[in-house]
Amino acid sequence: VQLVESGGGSVQAGGSLRLSCAVSGYAYNYRRYCMGWFRQAPGKEREGVAVIGVDGSTTYADSVKGRFTISQDNTKNTLYLQMGSLKPEDSAEYYCAAGHHTIVACGDLGGADYGYWGQGTQVTVSS
Repeated sequence: VQLVESGGGSVQAGGSLRLSCAVSGYAYNYRRYCMGWFRQAPGKEREGVAVIGVDGSTTYADSVKGRFTISQDNTKNTLYLQMGSLKPEDSAEYYCAAGHHTIVACGDLGGADYGYWGQGTQVTVSS
């Protein structure tokens, strides 16, 4: 399974961005993989932002609830993260990840068991 993120950039506080993650690989099937967005800012630990399970259920970090939306287009094998009302503290490298549902607890934002990761895309929010 290969993951490629895009859509990062620089935006002013209060603005919006949409991140995309293109998923490929013969082994990938959206019915079998939990998908998630994670981020890491310089000097900080990686944190889970939003995850979506094989049944479409979603879980969000408290810090982004009501501002971010995770979704996926299964016809295009693409995962999205719509980010709104962005704050400077949202600045980070954002990664998408995939984990087989027999290994990952889909509602878990920890990310430790996700086996596949993208290369990341940078989001910078200025005040």
